[in-house]
Amino acid sequence: MKKESSLFGLKFALRGIVSFFIKERNAKIHLLAAILVVSAGFYFDINYAEWLWVSLAIALVIVTEMINSTIEILCDLVMPQQNEKAGKLKDISAGAVLIAAIFSLLVFGIIFVPRIAALF
Repeated sequence: MKKESSLFGLKFALRGIVSFFIKERNAKIHLLAAILVVSAGFYFDINYAEWLWVSLAIALVIVTEMINSTIEILCDLVMPQQNEKAGKLKDISAGAVLIAAIFSLLVFGIIFVPRIAALF
C-alpha cells in the first residue's frame, strides 16, 4: 500500500512541475535559460565541479520561482482584493528569486565568461 501512495504522490508532483512550466511565463524563461546554459556546458566541455555549480544554480532558480509562484497563487486565492501583507509576501518571495538569479549569473560569469572571451 505504501508504494502505491508514494507513486500517487509522485504523480501529483510531476503534474505540478508540468503545470508550472506550461502556465507560468517566468518558468518558460528560466527553462530556456537552463537549456542554453546546459548547451553551453556541453559546448565548452565544463568539468565535473563546474557542472555541479551550474546544476545548483539552475535548480535554485527554478525551485525559488516555483515557491514564488505558489505564494503568489495562494495570496491571490486567500486575499483576492489588494492587501498590504499579501503584497509584502509576494515581494519577499520575488526577492528570493532575484537572489537566486544573481547567484546563477555569478556562476555563469565565473564559468563561462572566460571561455566566451577566449573565443574572441
